[in-house]
Parts: sequence; structure tokens; C-alpha cells
Amino acid sequence: MKVIMKKIGYGLAGFLLFSASLMAKNPDSQSVDSGTFGVFVNNRRVATETFSVQQQANGNSTITSQMKDDGGVAAQSSELQLTSAGALLRYEWHQLAPSKSTLTVAPDGEFLRQTVTEKPGDKPTEQPYLLPSTSPVLDNNFFIHREILAWRYLGSSCTPEAAGLKCGPGEFGVLVPQVRSSYHLNIQPIGDEKVPIHGVEQKLLRIDLKGDDGEWSLWLNTKDHYKLMRVTKAGEQVEIVRD
Repeated sequence: MKVIMKKIGYGLAGFLLFSASLMAKNPDSQSVDSGTFGVFVNNRRVATETFSVQQQANGNSTITSQMKDDGGVAAQSSELQLTSAGALLRYEWHQLAPSKSTLTVAPDGEFLRQTVTEKPGDKPTEQPYLLPSTSPVLDNNFFIHREILAWRYLGSSCTPEAAGLKCGPGEFGVLVPQVRSSYHLNIQPIGDEKVPIHGVEQKLLRIDLKGDDGEWSLWLNTKDHYKLMRVTKAGEQVEIVRD
């Protein structure tokens, strides 16, 4: 297991700095983002993720998501709670179908501890991680987590200039609860690209992620608070697109 000791000095308010103008226009609104992602394999839709990012008055944030396959066989849900400083308060994952199981991750002193219940009635098992509470959670079943990670990257590795953002490479130690592991994730800025989304060409910012689970490309909408619009994985016929 990799030991990630570097503290990240950016709160979620910093990760969401590109949403500040949206919040300012409607100060009573707590919604930062919500919607659905379609998951496509070989150009066929196989699943839908429904997500929500909410920010409370005290700055804490809650990211919820539910993933369902289009055949109605499998379903999972998650809830990620972060402090205003970006530290993990609690993460919960539930498999809802075809079987039921749960896991939670929460701070335990300076580090993190995961608790897993394989099925109802089983005795929970625990696994500690030598990771600080500021480590991003990157569940491999929920793509909204990649949006949160992208915002964190933008807030820590990019500076605004007249011509747009100037970004350098980024590196994070991430926790992947479902596979009970952690790894170093490297992020490289690629730049603006023209990408068709539902038949309409859009100019989006591309960043590439490279880690133990392969190489992923993310496209963010620079005109709409850097919301995640598209995700692909190198070498695989998989595509995730915002509906």
C-alpha cells in the first residue's frame, strides 16, 4: 500500500472556485451540480448514473450518486461527505442489487479506516489506510467523483490568465474503496478540444488521468463552471457522456 503523507491545503470551496459565480447569482441555492451520465460500451448504453453535488451554508459538501444498469439487474449508491476544508467526513457505498453489501470510510485519528459488510448479518471487517483525510475518494463506479477530482486539480494546479487557464501537471494519492487500494494518480493538461456532445460540437478542456486503473481522458465545459461532459478510457470502447 502506498503511503500518501502530503497534505492538500485546498478546501472544497477552493475545488469549486469555478462555481463561485453560480452560487453568487443565487446565494440561497445549495446545488453546485446535478444530472445524469450515460455509460456506453461499444456505442450501446449500458448504465445511467444519477448524481448531485450540494454545498451547505457551513461550506461542507455532500456528493450523492446512484448507478443503475439499463437492464435493471444491478444498482449501487454512494454518498461522499467533505468538510469545507476538503477533508473526508464520511463515505458510504451500498450495493442495492442483485445482492446487498455496504462499505464505509471515515477518519480514524490522522488516517482513514474502511469498514465492509459483505452481506446483511455478516460481521463487518475493517481495513486501515495510511492516507490523510484530505485524500480524494475515487470510486471506480461513480464518475461524479472524477468531476470532483478535476475541480480539485483545477483549484490546485491552474491559474487564471487573460487567455484562459494556465495549468501544470498534478498528482494525487487517491483511495479506491471498492477494490480496497490506493495509488498515485497523475493528471496532465491537454488543452481545449472540439468535441461532439449529442451531435453538437463543443469546445471543452481536456485533462488526462493516469493511474493503476489505466489512462482516462476527461472533458470539462469551460463555459459552464467546468462541469464534466465526457469521459473515455484508453484502449477500451467505453464512453461516459452527460445527458
